[in-house]
Parts: sequence; C-alpha cells; structure tokens
Amino acid sequence: MRLLVTAGPTREYLDDVRYLSNASSGRMGYAIVQAAVARGWEVVLISGPVEIAPPVGCEFHSVMTTAQMRDEAVRLFPDCDGVIAAAAVCDYKPHTRIEGKISKVGGPVTLEMIETDDVLAELGASKDHRWVVGFALEAQNPRENALQKLRKKNCDWIVLNGPQAIGSESNSVEFIAASGETVAHWQGPKSMVAADLIEWLDTHAAR
Repeated sequence: MRLLVTAGPTREYLDDVRYLSNASSGRMGYAIVQAAVARGWEVVLISGPVEIAPPVGCEFHSVMTTAQMRDEAVRLFPDCDGVIAAAAVCDYKPHTRIEGKISKVGGPVTLEMIETDDVLAELGASKDHRWVVGFALEAQNPRENALQKLRKKNCDWIVLNGPQAIGSESNSVEFIAASGETVAHWQGPKSMVAADLIEWLDTHAAR
C-alpha cells in the first residue's frame, strides 16, 4: 500500500511579512503517517509549516501555500493507492499580494479575498481506482456539513471532528462512509485515533 497524506496548515500571504493561516499543529496528519509506516505502508507526506519533525520512514514534501500543496498532491497522487487529506488548508487568499509591507493608514483597511484551490475536490475528481479519505472540521451542523463535503468532493470516507481538535494532543472523530453510514467512532490521543484509522483502512481499503 502506498499512501499519500496531507497535513498541517497552509499560509496565504497578504504582503511579504503577514499571512492568513490557522492553528493546525499537524499532529493528526503526522500521527497517521507514523501509524501507516508502522503498518508497513509506503507513505508520502505533503506538509504545510509545522513545528514537529517529519516522521521517520516517509517521503517528505514541504509546502507553504495552498497552491503549492495542490500542485504536489496532484503530481504525487497518481502513484499512490489512496490519500488521507488531513491538512487544514486556507479556504481564502488575498486577491492581490502586496510587495513589501502594508503600512498603517490611520483607518480601516479593506482586503478583497478569493477562494483558494480545492485540493480535496480535485483529488476526488481524479481518483479513478484510488480511494480518498477527507477530513471535515465542523462547528455548526457537523454531520450534515460533513456529508455534503463527502459527496461534493467525491470521497470514499470522511473523518468528522470539531474545532477542539486544533492544536490538541487528542481527538474524537466520527468515520463516515460514502453511503452516509457511520462505520466507526474513535477518541483518545491522536496517535491512537490514527492507529485505529489505519487499521480499519488496512482491512477495508487495502487492495
């Protein structure tokens, strides 16, 4: 089994020193990589900027922006059997990146934002015989929104978790199949949740 994993946040720069991002630590994605390597899988990791070292035994690709993550994922996915998209990518970026540093003007500043690339949707649309696991971090109507994301992005399964997962050492997730059926609930340290996920996929998705 050759697995592609995306992990961590992405950054979208307003100017040369300021950026939009989020508080994702990358721990969930990195734990998934460690669990898959421990199970004997080949793992390719695409990671945004995090403060933890890449797990030993994986093929590592470092990116900064959502566009860079998209480019690497599209390039690497065809040689993999499946992908687990655990990255917390920025959904929006400034329409125009300012060169240098934006100075104070003594009043409000308006920024025009546009959507970034939808990495998961592009992988889902091109998956062919490969399988796709997405992550949905939802605060309102969590299960309904996760199901919409699962179907819209052509995932085989989706991992539903909440905002409390960001930056935490532990997680509580619901694992949902394309049929809408909840096939598992896992909670505990992210390392344990990751091991449970990889064990489930090894039984149900491995070809």
